[in-house]
Amino acid sequence: MNENVFRVRFWGVRGSLPVSGAEFQQYGGNTICIEMQVGQHHLLFDAGSGLMPAGQVLRNEGVNDFNLFFSHCHYDHIIGLPYFSALFDPHATVTLWSGHMAGRMSTRQIIGEFMRPPWFPVEPDICRASLNARDFRAGDVLAPYPEVSIKTGKLFHPGGAIGYRVEWGGRSVAFITDTEHHPGTLDPVVLELIENSDLFIYDCTYSDDEMARHIGYGHSSWQQAIRLAKAANAKRVAFIHHSPLRTDSALNAIDIAGKAQFAGAFVARDGQIIDV
Repeated sequence: MNENVFRVRFWGVRGSLPVSGAEFQQYGGNTICIEMQVGQHHLLFDAGSGLMPAGQVLRNEGVNDFNLFFSHCHYDHIIGLPYFSALFDPHATVTLWSGHMAGRMSTRQIIGEFMRPPWFPVEPDICRASLNARDFRAGDVLAPYPEVSIKTGKLFHPGGAIGYRVEWGGRSVAFITDTEHHPGTLDPVVLELIENSDLFIYDCTYSDDEMARHIGYGHSSWQQAIRLAKAANAKRVAFIHHSPLRTDSALNAIDIAGKAQFAGAFVARDGQIIDV
């Protein structure tokens, strides 16, 4: 293993609902799950349907220590958790982190609420892994490992959401999804999280033209991602949380338009790997 690698793998990049079919082959249909490998450690962000293939591949690669961070717990971001194979492996350690419900519900309570009948056949006590739950508040700096620093920030989304900035080995990657921008403004919390980042992963559910019809939905646009990246001097920006209505051809058009405005912009796809 290259101990100096900072690698991002996109296991799910779709928002709201998983999709399948001929028009969704190039970019994929799994909902949000992003892996960041920092040296020998593996960090996972969100537990969308992309978590299932992520778990299978990582277990086959011999990984048995996982830290999973929730941006929030709407269905599309948690649907894969009960199918995360590491949960049922007595040799695995899984640590779950959340901060969007700070003061209202703990991480352990969140998991217990949706992983139980009648919404799921069994409760978390069926899990055989060493299962840990960690609570934090927006703004806290997390340290899952001594050499890894994760800054957090509050995002603008119904029910709350958390943005993350992972710093390791002199490099940084920010994960910002499920946040709504106000036209003509740049969120100072987001700007701080993405400042001078090597890669900035952002919620691009809509285009600017579509935003007016979706006020209050809690999502942003690919044009706003570019404005933020330029203002914060981010090197690259990945568009994620694609609308379930956004076909491959539509995403190809956004990819071309995005690159025309910012050379480091690209539409992320399931299975894509980026070395930082």
